[in-house]
Amino acid sequence: MSEDGMDDWAAAMAEQAESEAEQDGSNDDVQVAELDELTDDAPITQEEKKKLDTILDIPVTISMEVGRSQISIRNLLQLNQGSVVELDRVAGEPLDVLVNGTLIAHGEVVVVNDKFGIRLTDVISQIERIKKLR
Repeated sequence: MSEDGMDDWAAAMAEQAESEAEQDGSNDDVQVAELDELTDDAPITQEEKKKLDTILDIPVTISMEVGRSQISIRNLLQLNQGSVVELDRVAGEPLDVLVNGTLIAHGEVVVVNDKFGIRLTDVISQIERIKKLR
């Protein structure tokens, strides 16, 4: 992980500690934990590689969302060929890229060899994804 990623993580943890201290009314009970710095120097052991290979083969569902709309069942049943459903997005706005229903990025539609694809324009940071899980 880059130093910027660690700085972002440290800043988020400090912000959370301050928020919790404000809610408690005092920060006398707060203790700073001394943690070892993570490094990428250690080589991956064969056992770790085997574990990593196991999760790398787990299938996930990736989907792109153009927009959403809520309609009544009555209106849903009236839809037929040629019907238009208005979405909550403006034309030209980036699409959401979801993995197993969790937003991970924004992108734009592209066509490659007569097939649709998506070019990622903004990837959601790990910190933001963790915040959305709460």
